[in-house]
Amino acid sequence: MLRGLDISDMLIIDRLELGFQPGLNVLTGETGAGKSILLDSLGFVLGWRGRADLVRQGAEQGEVTAWFDLPPGHAARRVLQEAGLPEGDELILRRINTSDGRKTSWVNDRRCSGEVLRALSDTLVELHGQHDDRGLLNPRGHRNILDDFAGNGAAIAKTRSAWAALSAARKAADKAAQERAAIAAEEEFLRHAVAELDKLDPQEGEEAALDTRRRLMQSAEKIRADVVNAYEIMGQNGAERALGDALRWLDGAAARAEGALEAPMAALNRAMVELDEAMSGVADAIDGMSFNPLELEETEERLFAIRGLARKHDVAPDDLAGFAGTLRAKLDALDAGEAAQAGLEHAVRDAQADYDAAAEALSAARAKAARKLDKAVTAELAPLKMERAVFETRIEPEEPGPEGRDAVAFTVATNPGAPAGPLGKIASGGELSRFLLALKVCLTQRQSGLTLIFDEIDRGVGGATADAVGRRLSALAEEGQVLVVTHSPQVAALGAHHWRVAKAVSRGLTTSTVVQLSQPERVDEVARMLSGDQVTDAARAAAEALLAG
Repeated sequence: MLRGLDISDMLIIDRLELGFQPGLNVLTGETGAGKSILLDSLGFVLGWRGRADLVRQGAEQGEVTAWFDLPPGHAARRVLQEAGLPEGDELILRRINTSDGRKTSWVNDRRCSGEVLRALSDTLVELHGQHDDRGLLNPRGHRNILDDFAGNGAAIAKTRSAWAALSAARKAADKAAQERAAIAAEEEFLRHAVAELDKLDPQEGEEAALDTRRRLMQSAEKIRADVVNAYEIMGQNGAERALGDALRWLDGAAARAEGALEAPMAALNRAMVELDEAMSGVADAIDGMSFNPLELEETEERLFAIRGLARKHDVAPDDLAGFAGTLRAKLDALDAGEAAQAGLEHAVRDAQADYDAAAEALSAARAKAARKLDKAVTAELAPLKMERAVFETRIEPEEPGPEGRDAVAFTVATNPGAPAGPLGKIASGGELSRFLLALKVCLTQRQSGLTLIFDEIDRGVGGATADAVGRRLSALAEEGQVLVVTHSPQVAALGAHHWRVAKAVSRGLTTSTVVQLSQPERVDEVARMLSGDQVTDAARAAAEALLAG
């Protein structure tokens, strides 16, 4: 419940502090006096998006503070908890707008964002008017309104979950089908390439080994004869024999040489050992250079085959084995794809069945709620002098989506036999006001702790009809708090609390003031609303009669 509103330097308001009460609170005043500014200021502190130029001319900043009573269990407490803000029995909202457009917000003296303010405002205040901004005149919002009335939150969540599962199943099946189709398009190539690779069976590192062996065999043909000649020169008919003869001659002379030949003989012995090692190595090289002439041809053929496949598939020779595995995996996927695709399609059918069941249950809940809402609105229209009007919630099928497959529209027929049509196009101004009031009464019955604000909801009606509107507002206010901005004396007379909004000019500056009226002052204000600027005794008498009920 809104308990107070403190406004400083906003538009033509210098400073106002208002205290509101439970029941029906009415605000009256001449056109342009500033009634809409009060609502703009309240909307500003609640985080609503509105006009940008709110700061009073010449002021550095404008400020609005609003405070509310929060009974236990009020929905605003959950918003505060989720935002990590302090909560108590009183909620204080404060917001500042500087002259350069910067906005700063506080909740219970803690800084917060505009999103938090708007989340709180949804639990605190409902604003209704002939140009309703909550979606009543916009068919796009009618389904959400019906769902709120029906309490379909759980059913919608289930439908959204089923839709998400269905979308995921369809996506998986479509992706698999596309991949399988792409593989199928190159199946002939895959099978030929895999067969060719399997036949060759290239191994990692094989190309380098073959190239080395090939070069060795190619060079062996050229150098083997030279190496054999060298071996023969080092052998029995060459260096080995000569060194042996020299060593024997020196050995025969060593006894008479008084030790002079010992060192040369030791060197010759070492040379013999080194020569033996050299001959052994050369012999091994000669053995290595011995090969079948067909081996070179076979090595070259395999080397060229590996390199040819590598160029054909644009991969490195060492990657051919892995590439073959990749192609084989594609073929395996193609071979197994039919069974896998059948499984995915089965999953789609199961998900479709789940979605259909959830959407059907949601549609049934909407149909039931629509009948209930139509009945409730019809009951509300009678006291508003529209007992012959017909309100109908129409539900038509539409393309399935995450929130079901129903299109919802509120339609009205103002006279029996007249065609029904959209709410905002069929009803006249006065009729539309009463339709909106009746509908809003039905929609807010399940919401507790809300302050209902009606901005000239009685526009376009007068006399007995205005009285009927006022009495319905008064009855609605018995269950909570209602604020009404009105030009109707019949509505104003039914208020439990009455404020007059007035505009004054002082020293070239225009300011708006709001004054709570005493009973005698209410008589004068209602009389002014009845007769205009010249308040007559007859107008005062009529005002007293209205206020007396």
